[in-house]
Amino acid sequence: MIVIPFRAEHYVALDVQPSQEYVRDYISEEVVKGLETQNSFTCMEADKALACFGWTQVYPTRAVVWALISASAGPHFVGMTRIAKRLVDGLAFRRLEMEVDYEFEQGHRWAKMLGFTLEVERLRGARIDGGDNSIYVRFQ
Repeated sequence: MIVIPFRAEHYVALDVQPSQEYVRDYISEEVVKGLETQNSFTCMEADKALACFGWTQVYPTRAVVWALISASAGPHFVGMTRIAKRLVDGLAFRRLEMEVDYEFEQGHRWAKMLGFTLEVERLRGARIDGGDNSIYVRFQ
């Protein structure tokens, strides 16, 4: 498994897990292309994108981390989690935030594995499609 700079074609080729499929209806090609110039990466195995992830700086001491995971990433999940944890551990922001679909238990577990703690249990209407999210934070 390798990590390479994100390219828009990685997003297009990613067989996004069912819990995140709705995102595709809301993210424009322009936004995806713009991620190529930001802090965005792709986890690859044998030329197959397993996850696209990165962070967006809100201001100098705060950033939001994000990830889109492949439906076929299961066998690689331990390795991907190690990679994501190293990424998060290396960020120089005082406050990191991560949003998780309120009803997606595996997402809640993953946030905790990455060292995040629950700050807001249910933020109504915060998801891109109007659904509810939970907010996790990590202080560095």
